[in-house]
Amino acid sequence: MSIALELARVDYALLGLSANNCMKLLPHSPLKGVQKIVFGGSDGVLQVFSIKKGEMQVTFKTLPGEPITCLELGGVTGGVKDRIFVSSKNEVRGYNKKGKQFLGFDTNLTEPIKSMHVSGSDLLVTGSHVFNHYKDCKDVNSYLSSDAINHVISLNFEKTHRLTAVLACCDRVLRVLERGTLAQTIPLPSVPVALGWLNNNGGSSGDNVVYALQNGQIGLVQITRTTYVWKWVIENPKNRDAVRCMYWYDLLKDGNKELIVGRDDGSIQVYSEPLERLKDTDPLIEIYNYVCNESVTSIQAGNLGNPAFDEIIATTYTGWLFGLTTEVLEKQVSLDTIRNVGVSIKFSPEEKMKIDRLRAEIEDIERTVVKMRERYQMTTQEDSIGISTIPELSISDKLTLLKEDSIFQLTIEAETAIDNVLLHSDVAIKLIDVEKNSAVVSHSACDPQSDNKLLATYRCQVNTSKLNILMQYGREAGTLNVYTTPHAQPKATHLRSYQIRQLAFHTRTHDFDETRPCNILSLKGGFSFAEMHYWISHCLPEIPEKMPTTDEAVYNFESTFIGSILQCKYRKGEAEFKSDDVSSISVLKDFLTKEATMKKIQLSIAFVLSDESMYSTLERLYPKLEKAMQLQKQTRLLEALKDIEMGENETGVTFIPECRTVVEKQNEIQAYMNKQWLNISRIQDVVTTLFIDWYRFKNINARTKLGNLREALQQNCSFQELFDFFDTSALAGSVEA
Repeated sequence: MSIALELARVDYALLGLSANNCMKLLPHSPLKGVQKIVFGGSDGVLQVFSIKKGEMQVTFKTLPGEPITCLELGGVTGGVKDRIFVSSKNEVRGYNKKGKQFLGFDTNLTEPIKSMHVSGSDLLVTGSHVFNHYKDCKDVNSYLSSDAINHVISLNFEKTHRLTAVLACCDRVLRVLERGTLAQTIPLPSVPVALGWLNNNGGSSGDNVVYALQNGQIGLVQITRTTYVWKWVIENPKNRDAVRCMYWYDLLKDGNKELIVGRDDGSIQVYSEPLERLKDTDPLIEIYNYVCNESVTSIQAGNLGNPAFDEIIATTYTGWLFGLTTEVLEKQVSLDTIRNVGVSIKFSPEEKMKIDRLRAEIEDIERTVVKMRERYQMTTQEDSIGISTIPELSISDKLTLLKEDSIFQLTIEAETAIDNVLLHSDVAIKLIDVEKNSAVVSHSACDPQSDNKLLATYRCQVNTSKLNILMQYGREAGTLNVYTTPHAQPKATHLRSYQIRQLAFHTRTHDFDETRPCNILSLKGGFSFAEMHYWISHCLPEIPEKMPTTDEAVYNFESTFIGSILQCKYRKGEAEFKSDDVSSISVLKDFLTKEATMKKIQLSIAFVLSDESMYSTLERLYPKLEKAMQLQKQTRLLEALKDIEMGENETGVTFIPECRTVVEKQNEIQAYMNKQWLNISRIQDVVTTLFIDWYRFKNINARTKLGNLREALQQNCSFQELFDFFDTSALAGSVEA
């Protein structure tokens, strides 16, 4: 058990849009009162300010410019880190805490800076694939990553006495660089999206790195000169979104720092060591959770509002700056409530001044809005030369695979309220209800002769700036178009397009189980290395945009739904695919043949089928199928028994044990059915598709057995009965033309 935290929210200001981790608290002495905060916005403005008596007091503020993508604090080695470094495009600028610029450095990178780390006089920057190390603004070394880089950090130079860079890459690895040379590769179960130091200093040895993964997990790894050691992993049982920012701070005042994280779903957690921790590998436990309605972009902790109380400071996607303070705040009472209950409350002179100032500010804003609205109406008249301009609004969007449920989640977040979202696709997509969504969805009929297979509109309620949509689709390839219309004038729609891949439910893995029986597809022809790489990237997810620097590429995958494995190995003129799922081989064969035909490239195709692979695939599928069939049977039985009371009825007949169990657990069965009804049809479709592909590769006509298979899938068939449908010996004489 651990101590629980009680924190109260305090809203400070609306700062505007910013990139991740572009808000920091400047270090200060506890004797000097509250801390100052530095914030870099997407409008290019860098500002330093403090909060005194609820009011912002700006120390300095720069002019607008290019969007600030990174913000880091630095200083001399072993000294106070009170110097501010920001990056815009490929330029890095440095400011002291009073606003004087002391550095303006053009890195000459061909890619915009996505991540930056400062260690003394060393500057580490990364673009999409390039890493560069500068010392005293001189290029020391560089590295070209085979996949995109999400974040960069170095080990604590003050403790390790060596500058070791760590790159979080999209191919699910941490790359450890020593002097620009790859020293280690640390495999991870998901894509790393953020890195940080243990206790903000790397721990006692300075080489402990905290990583956050796309699947919501958080882990700690110690990176030594020659190897790495896993410490602990915080699992994600509640399926929260990925962590984007993290910070260590002693909120409990027990001498140990707690881990504070902010996530894409707007949740903030505080993790602490358990009181009875037996070993270092025991994970931290959650002691506090708070959820806001927007993505959390930056997280810090210190003394911002009141020097006597610690608080968590956070910024959101739309730019809200708020705190979660340990100070006990009095409940706010509205003036209407005061009048209704007849209570007289005396305000202090400072509070009266603040209220009068706020009222005056609101009146001034209202007058400005009326004036600007009248001016806009005048410029839009027919006889006016004024022109309506489309508002430039920032919209954040992403389509991610939820591995546990094998469904996709589309997240749309805008800096202003969303009016509606229109989905259009040329592939069949099933939309799944999301409990926390307040939007109303309506489907439109699609013309069978057109390519439209999905037309759906989400109408959002007032002040909805973030929308989550769950969806599921099959093995079709196509495009999903998302039209987002913010609640702004004049009306403008923002289009985002997503490529739907046929094998989209596969995820990259680091290993391939050679002991599994596999089917093999071999291709030979006049295709180049680049052409095959391009084709595979349009059929499978998580393939790097850039080609590998080696002569041969090898990628391993695992199906999130049925657990099958797939290996793609290709080079110029040759390609080989191994999988224990014959359906995956069938998809690749059809897709690659189609692409080669369009390019007029002749292919030589050969495949080897393994009967053992079919048996092992059915063994993995049958437990899911058996559970689905049992659930369907219980649902039908429950429907027949819903009007019959428990116990003895009027005819004196009692329930058999099976019926009694179904009626007793009817609420549980109905709830599970509501959640799993899509998976039931998916499992049946997977088995049917597997049956068709298996006999197709065997060149046997099995259409007569297909109807019987579908009927058996609706009943409680045994594994042996299911396997008999895939026994090709009975139909070996019926060969397709």
